[in-house]
Amino acid sequence: MANAALAPLGWLGILRLGVVQAGLGAVVVLTTSTLNRVMIVELALPAIIPGALVAVHYAVQVLRPRLGFGSDIGGRRTPWIMGGMAALGVGATAAAAGVGVMATGTDGLRLAGFALTLLSFLLVGVGVGAAGTSLLALLAARVDARKRAPAATVVWLMMLLGIAVTATVAGQLLHPFSQDRLVLVVGVVSVLAVGAAGLAIWGMEGEPEAQPAPAHVAGGFRAALLEVWREAQARRFAIFVFVSMMAYSAQELVIEPFAGAVFGFSPGQSTGLTGLHHAGVLGGMVLVAVAGFAGGSFSQGAMRGWTVGGCAASAVAALGLAAMGMMGPDAPLRTMVVVLGVANGAFAVAAIGSMMGLASAGRGQREGTRMGMWGAAQALAFGAGGLVGTGLSDLARLVFVDRAHAYGAVFVVEAALFAVSAGLAMRVFVKAGVRPSAPGLVMGGA
Repeated sequence: MANAALAPLGWLGILRLGVVQAGLGAVVVLTTSTLNRVMIVELALPAIIPGALVAVHYAVQVLRPRLGFGSDIGGRRTPWIMGGMAALGVGATAAAAGVGVMATGTDGLRLAGFALTLLSFLLVGVGVGAAGTSLLALLAARVDARKRAPAATVVWLMMLLGIAVTATVAGQLLHPFSQDRLVLVVGVVSVLAVGAAGLAIWGMEGEPEAQPAPAHVAGGFRAALLEVWREAQARRFAIFVFVSMMAYSAQELVIEPFAGAVFGFSPGQSTGLTGLHHAGVLGGMVLVAVAGFAGGSFSQGAMRGWTVGGCAASAVAALGLAAMGMMGPDAPLRTMVVVLGVANGAFAVAAIGSMMGLASAGRGQREGTRMGMWGAAQALAFGAGGLVGTGLSDLARLVFVDRAHAYGAVFVVEAALFAVSAGLAMRVFVKAGVRPSAPGLVMGGA
């Protein structure tokens, strides 16, 4: 590939890729959060409409393997990153415009606005898939193995920073609210995000090289995807990603209703609880990165140990949340939510670091296809997780009269999913011939 002879990325290069991820998060949060609120509150539309649009944005990301394959055969990731960012920016701005059309009084224009918004969310999903998959593939190819977990932490922290800054600034700029102002703010943020991404990755893969398509693409995308799926390690990791991310996304939609129904938290208090969980996630990510720095390196075995240990700790913390409901109003709910967040963050960032190594573990020049397959599994898991979490909550409330027992049953199921995830991770790594190390024993690397 064109970048094969390039030196591994230093921290400046990693930060540059983090800028791309920050821009991606900045645009996505406006699409999935701000527009969601506008449709429900300002337009008084049924919540199922924005919910369906967000589900569409996840569903279309099943195209991630095909998008990753495209960057494989082209030999360069940066054109796919920039193409994805451009599609994301156009889709987000068009979605804001579509919401504005939906705000009009006539049924015909409302229908046209919904159609435009639906197509725009499809474009957003394609853009996220193209940019996100190729960005991770580029990280996997250019980051030294010893830096993968800290690099994953840096990139994800920058994405969260982009989300936080955009949500805060956009919230100020949207006051007083108007549809025109909404389109303007989303458009400006999109232009800034695309421009910053372009400057950040400029020259990162060297000069473009005219080269024939690699011989390994015989049979096209379907043959390549089947070949990757037949790799036991890649297939098992895809299943692990799906199960663990489904458990993670399901719990996010259950924690706030649980706090309100069982502990009497107000909306503001339950939102603060979600903030504590996210703070714990950040803490878990930083913990893994610091562990790597403390040892001077971070081996694949170490990341695998954190992945397995983080999933197991998440299962224990979910059981702890189930116990909180039984303990009554004096239970240390906030503390347990933070513990859950730390465990979630540790396994998530370690899994990303492991993913970077596993992307190159099979047949060569398939990094984009593998990343795409795992990204599609994650997108499907997030789409399914919301349905699983809320559906289980509704079912449990029908079975159990006491709400504490109902939500406790849901957290037990989620704990089981995390425990299964830990077992799947063990199977992936043991079959790969690497014994996962216990998190407390891997500080020195290997």
